[in-house]
Amino acid sequence: MKSSVIVFPGSNCDRDIAVVLEKLQFKNTMVWHKETELPKSDLIVVPGGFSYGDYLRSGAIAAKSNVLSEVTAQANKGTLILGVCNGFQILIESGLLKGALLRNIGLKFISKNVFIKIISNKNKFCNKYKKDQVIELNIAHNEGNYFTSKDHLKELEDNDLIAFKYSNKKGEILNESNPNGSIKNIAGILNNNKNILGMMPHPERMADKLLSGEDGLDLFLSIMS
Repeated sequence: MKSSVIVFPGSNCDRDIAVVLEKLQFKNTMVWHKETELPKSDLIVVPGGFSYGDYLRSGAIAAKSNVLSEVTAQANKGTLILGVCNGFQILIESGLLKGALLRNIGLKFISKNVFIKIISNKNKFCNKYKKDQVIELNIAHNEGNYFTSKDHLKELEDNDLIAFKYSNKKGEILNESNPNGSIKNIAGILNNNKNILGMMPHPERMADKLLSGEDGLDLFLSIMS
């Protein structure tokens, strides 16, 4: 499979995700944000980091980059798009996903491992996971508090578009297991066509047993299946 990882000024997880993709034999290309064309890709990744130093609003400046027009065009053709952390913020700001990512409820940057529960596995990103499976991933963000309208929330729930929710180790979805205040503990969502996934936790940080764990690996294996 072929993949493209978009690189912005301030990206800091682009190489991490490239390492995972290349380990899984993806033919990967790093694409600078000023480019106006993308190589033929089965997967486009908008990685985590702090694009443009998170000035103005996280992801807002990056969403205006040249390459986002091509990412949008490819998304509309059905290409798989994965946005992680700052990448999720960029997808929101570009309109590829609905909603908003607000400041964490405690108004502090959070960096720690969390448990998330697989809510939807009938999609190209999560089919190697079992529904209701609990996995452990890492988060590192200041604006991860997902919010959306009542109508859109109902649309997400009715159409199985909530990919993950923050939970405890037992899979209980409680306020205490919500690190940032996200509505309904939402940690990741899909678009209506289920070819775009935005998520705050970092699967690429949990893709090697020797380094941290492998709970994120099945996301990439799902994409390959």
